[in-house]
Amino acid sequence: MRRTGRDNFDRQTDRQTDRQTDEYSALIRLCQYVFGYVSIELGSIGKVSMCKRIMKAETSPDGDVPFYKIGTFGKKPDAYISREKFEEYRKAYSFPKKGDVLISAAGTIGRTVIYDGEDAYYQDSNIVWIDNDESVVLNRYLFYCYQLQPWAVSEGGTIARLYNDNISRAKISVPSIEEQKRIIAILDRFDTLCIDLSSGLPAEIEARQKQYEYYRDKLLTFTPAD
Repeated sequence: MRRTGRDNFDRQTDRQTDRQTDEYSALIRLCQYVFGYVSIELGSIGKVSMCKRIMKAETSPDGDVPFYKIGTFGKKPDAYISREKFEEYRKAYSFPKKGDVLISAAGTIGRTVIYDGEDAYYQDSNIVWIDNDESVVLNRYLFYCYQLQPWAVSEGGTIARLYNDNISRAKISVPSIEEQKRIIAILDRFDTLCIDLSSGLPAEIEARQKQYEYYRDKLLTFTPAD
């Protein structure tokens, strides 16, 4: 098959993008080796993404695929879309990968839910995620960093909102992948403990939650090497 000039341009652009990505990842690994961690903006690891807009007329009280709005995010859905619409939009537009961390950009700002890969659709602009490939930051590590609320929330409008730029410019400290895995393992154990205690005494639950938050903040706070 004969290649067009456009095909050659696209291939060259893809190779250039891959090379820039490799160089960026190598620079991060060097900084991690020298300093123990690197401070990066979230926009440098992936684009802020959202699902295609769903109109109210396209939803129903029951149906094939749950549609989560800001009021039902992380809870039980009260609206659904058709299987046909879900498949069409999922293939043609942005859609989260399993493990991506969804973020609420309105209402309870900064609430997070890890997408489990089950069929579901999410309200555009109000529920977003970083399209992260995990080459620099593991999604589970991002999940814990988000709990520190690194956002600069815009409050100039009628209601407070978390805009894409607020998310892209938010900074987090990122150690090596190996150190991320170690931190994740520790925080996961605390997380599991807090869940197991959910049916226990309120005072015990509160004490363990405070302990978890203390160690989370310590583990995710880095100081420059001497």
